[in-house]
Amino acid sequence: MEEETQNLAGTPLGDLLAEDLSPMGLEELTARIGALESEIARCRTIIDSKKSSHSDAEAIFQK
Repeated sequence: MEEETQNLAGTPLGDLLAEDLSPMGLEELTARIGALESEIARCRTIIDSKKSSHSDAEAIFQK
């Protein structure tokens, strides 16, 4: 995880991963988890869409 964070230094994702969570309260941490879970679901949807598009393109060019 530390190596991944170093590779992302200076990016919004790197900043998010490097953020100190210790001063956050329970409600804030819970809300953060919910937001991150929603973002993960959004990313997975886009990944699935891109995989589908890639598969469709491969099928066209294999003919």
